[in-house]
Amino acid sequence: MPDHTISRNMLGMLKVFNFVLYGALAIYSTFFALYLKDIGFSNVQIGLLVAGGPLIGLVANPFWAYCADRFRNNKRILIICLIGNFSVMQFVFMTESYPLIYSLMLFYFTFQSPLFTQSNSLILNVIEGTNRKFGEFRAWGSLGWALIAVIAGPIIGWLGINKLWIVFDAMLLFAIFFTFLMPSGNEREQKAKFTNKGYFTVFQNKYFLIFVCLGVLISIPNSMNTTFLSIYIRGLGGTNTVVGWAAFATAILEVPVFLLLDRYLKKNSRTMLGWLTVISLLFSARWLLMSVASSAIQVIFIQLLHAITFGGYYYVGTQLTSHLVPGEYRSSGQAVYGLTWGGISGIIAGILGGWMFENLGAAVLYQICFGITICGFIGFFLLQNSYRINERYASAQSEKTM
Repeated sequence: MPDHTISRNMLGMLKVFNFVLYGALAIYSTFFALYLKDIGFSNVQIGLLVAGGPLIGLVANPFWAYCADRFRNNKRILIICLIGNFSVMQFVFMTESYPLIYSLMLFYFTFQSPLFTQSNSLILNVIEGTNRKFGEFRAWGSLGWALIAVIAGPIIGWLGINKLWIVFDAMLLFAIFFTFLMPSGNEREQKAKFTNKGYFTVFQNKYFLIFVCLGVLISIPNSMNTTFLSIYIRGLGGTNTVVGWAAFATAILEVPVFLLLDRYLKKNSRTMLGWLTVISLLFSARWLLMSVASSAIQVIFIQLLHAITFGGYYYVGTQLTSHLVPGEYRSSGQAVYGLTWGGISGIIAGILGGWMFENLGAAVLYQICFGITICGFIGFFLLQNSYRINERYASAQSEKTM
């Protein structure tokens, strides 16, 4: 579909939507662990609570993705999930009972888990058939994450971490408002219609499944870092403001990374697998540096690598998934890919990460993260070589039949 059929207002609104959505998620991701710590939860309790999210996500994410593909409406799913998020968190902030908060957070994760993948599918569906690129819009999410996190740090420091609900609610209400202004995300009719039988073809591509499994090895350390980074910084003497700046450093450089990948990344599977191999090695270097950090400021500078590591992996993985999975099952493919970052890896990161952080210390935790990611690097190296060999074999067979 020609680019002029999409209004500038729609494209602009899509950017604003990503800005406020990721800004709201940044408030939760950056400061909620500190809130739990403030009301008396231990690192192990926080880890167990966070692990509940991926456990629920194993079912919730595919369920919402199936609904989005079945009914061709990403917008409706996003509205339901954001309103669900907002409603549940009001009760979470009203109690300090661990069993009650844990139970409520399971409901929260039911609505939170699909937000990233559904927003990605919304972007990909809206820009399909145009000359617009995914990173152009996803970069606004990173910008929202970075700016809102760094602005929120001093505000939360002034209000007190016990008033976190004020900042969180304000951002989530903005996100809900702008979601109503979005297109459905599935307005273009696909040439191939959705069928339940075709749905299972998503799980029959061996390269896609191996890619998802290897992604678990890369995402376990990243999930551990995300969960306990703010506590780690506080332990090194950092304030809420420093925590906000760490989140800023985490996201702000994703913007140029996404734009550069938009322009220069070759959208073929072999090239993208090669990039994932390199990014996995950089992840390893990042965790090795974190294991020897001795100050909060050093952690902030190390977090700058997040743009290249997570930002690069996230972008390339999203594009590779879109390349390997048929368009009519895009939301489901993105949901399976999303489980890389919020499924089994998140469960392991929450439970095992909480125990290691409490009993072994941050340095040993990051050393173990280094070892896990090296295993992922080796796996991607072998997968990329296998794909190249099979590609050459297929090309040779094609020439013989001509």
